Order: sequence, then structure tokens, then C-alpha cells
Amino acid sequence: QVQLVESGGGSVQAGGSLNLSCAGTRYTYSRNCLGWFRQAPGKERERVAAIYPDGSRTYYAGSVKGRFTISRDNAKNTLYLQMNSLAPEDTAMYYCAAARDGDWCFDFSRYMYWGQGTQVTVSS
Repeated sequence: QVQLVESGGGSVQAGGSLNLSCAGTRYTYSRNCLGWFRQAPGKERERVAAIYPDGSRTYYAGSVKGRFTISRDNAKNTLYLQMNSLAPEDTAMYYCAAARDGDWCFDFSRYMYWGQGTQVTVSS
């Protein structure tokens, strides 16, 4: 079973940066679509970014485009999310997820393996 462990969350002031990591254990997901999602209190979970297995194509939500960068290191079995120019509205629990395979990575209904999340809090 895929196991994903996020790290790198924390508290920062507006305008600051954080770099989230998501390490895979027990399973090598170099052939899987990977993505980041977030959920703020009282709100629905929203997609943030996604990346194809070879890193050739990426997706960003409009609210983070130009500020966040998703990347992956398949040799290290690790997914990253570099977050710059953070704003209070970015405050949420951030989850990484893996899709069932490496196709249709922007079809977010295909994401079925989830980490436990890492909290990001941005103060104004």
C-alpha cells in the first residue's frame, strides 16, 4: 500500500516561503501522477498542483500560479512544493496524493493515495 509522508509545514509571515516535501515509503511511485491539495477550516479540499511522472507537465490552481512550484525527484521518491509570496489565504492543511497510475494526471478524481497532511499557517 502506498504510504506518503508530508513535511515542511509551519508558521510564516505573509510574503514568506516554505518548501513542502512528501516522501513515499513502502512503494515507489515514480510512475504515478502526484499532486498537492489543501483544506482550510470550514472549506472544501481544493487542488493546488499536480505533476506527471516524468515532470513534463504540471498543473496549478489559479490562486497559486506564479507563486508555487511543484517538482519531483523520482530517484528520491519525493514530491516537493515550493511556496513563495505566501498570503494568509494560503493557510490550510496541505496533503500530497498519488493517483492510481501515470495517466490523466489532471483528472483529480483519480487520486486515491493520501498522506496525513502538514499544516501551513500564514500570518498577516
